[in-house]
Amino acid sequence: MTQGTLYLVATPIGNLEDISQRALRVLQEADLIACEDTRHTSRLLMHYGIDTPRKSYHEFNEEKRTEQFLQQLREGMQIALVSDSGTPLVSDPGYDIVFACRREGIRVVPVPGASAAVAAVSFPGGWMPLPLPVWAWARVQTTGNRATTAAKANTQGSFFLAFIFRIVI
Repeated sequence: MTQGTLYLVATPIGNLEDISQRALRVLQEADLIACEDTRHTSRLLMHYGIDTPRKSYHEFNEEKRTEQFLQQLREGMQIALVSDSGTPLVSDPGYDIVFACRREGIRVVPVPGASAAVAAVSFPGGWMPLPLPVWAWARVQTTGNRATTAAKANTQGSFFLAFIFRIVI
């Protein structure tokens, strides 16, 4: 039997139409949706006619549910993890299950959505000068790149991205 996949699905922040077609497909095809708040997620799913079963997954049941979901993933289920709005793990639950999946070799797939941060700085006349310099780095910092980061931080209109893990493509 093949193992399942955990999908980290970004959901809209505000406007229900700010969701990707891919995210809607994953939510429709998943065997289960793990939700930060099932009532909140139900509004989104009802809007799109998605009736995939859902279970809560929040800070108060994360440890218990992680074990349950891990077992279901081992059995081949496809689980979509969503937060109330935005991307799971960005100030929301999910780290425990993602870490456990990575430890066991279970596939974890991010499903991106609309980015409020990028939208906020993309329009002309906005609060940031364009073109917008974007600096990204892995979380490994040495004395040398701390100095470089500090210098770049003094550049007006910079946008910084820091990654917890190195991304290998």
